[in-house]
Amino acid sequence: MGVLDVVPTGVLTGDNVRKLFDYAKEHQFAIPAINVTSSSVANAVLEAARDLKSPIIIQVSQGGAAYFAGKGLANDKQQASILGAVSAAHHVRLLSKIYGVPVIMHSDHCAEKLLPWFEGMLEADEAYFKQHNEPLFSSHMLDLSEDPKEKNIEICAKYFKRMAPIGLWLEMEIGITGGEEDGVDNTGADNASLYTQPEDVYDVYTTLSKIGPNFSIAAAFGNVHGVYKPGNVKLLPGLLGKHQEHVEGKVPGSKKPLYLVFHGGSGSSKEEIATAVSNGVVKMNVDTDTQFAYLVGIRDFVLKKQAYLQTQVGNPEGDDKPNKKFYDPRVWVREGEKTLAERVKVACQDLGNVDRL
Repeated sequence: MGVLDVVPTGVLTGDNVRKLFDYAKEHQFAIPAINVTSSSVANAVLEAARDLKSPIIIQVSQGGAAYFAGKGLANDKQQASILGAVSAAHHVRLLSKIYGVPVIMHSDHCAEKLLPWFEGMLEADEAYFKQHNEPLFSSHMLDLSEDPKEKNIEICAKYFKRMAPIGLWLEMEIGITGGEEDGVDNTGADNASLYTQPEDVYDVYTTLSKIGPNFSIAAAFGNVHGVYKPGNVKLLPGLLGKHQEHVEGKVPGSKKPLYLVFHGGSGSSKEEIATAVSNGVVKMNVDTDTQFAYLVGIRDFVLKKQAYLQTQVGNPEGDDKPNKKFYDPRVWVREGEKTLAERVKVACQDLGNVDRL
């Protein structure tokens, strides 16, 4: 039995998201969540998932969504970020069924200062639900980890009460992911906050499970956004097992009840990833590595063909030879798509997410 015996192709919503995560937990694999900033990046991610016969998570950050809409649009009231996220979701909805893979369409870190962006996406979900009986997105993330625990949980619960009735999954963060990503800067976070305590995870679980089952927790275990030299980041993925055991001890009959998320996945070792997955991680974010991978293909093409990219006409083959087949964006952008797709495949392989359909 494969994933497609459990969920359909295309963008998943409601209980289908949970069914996919349950299948991943049962079969000991996780799904990479790739940040996209354009239709080009989104298409490359879908291509990689199709080639490996793998479910995939496509997500937009607030800044990535604004870029999707176009840097020429003002974003002082988050309107570009809202429109870009909605545009990305429609794009992925349109193509994912054709690519033949199940997709979770997700929005990444939303700090308290970015709640107008979150509100705008929720309004789009609610409008879509009225027409199609399902939300536009699969899930959204609230990152209120900089706030006191009580406030974090309270705000998450408030929004989850609005999300659950229309079939939206909630991802929340407790404990801080270090480093900086897309305007959320935690480079100065104290060391203790980088490691979430089991009691805090249980507090989240008890509050949100009263509202509905469709939520996941990004619990910190030393994670840092970006890529750093080996030894500079001390990950403790075994801590995730402690969270599961703590909740199991409080909830009779439960077995690995938590859906856990691995943030700051770029640069992690295969051993760290495997330990995290064995402890109930079902989603791992990958952004920094795929950004670089997208560059690599374009960079290498430009360096290799630079003599053909100086003018529209004239190259080493002759002064009258046209260069359009080299400077056409469909040529050099495609090289970036190829190398990004290969990096997405590596992420799928690291997580055991190959030939799962």
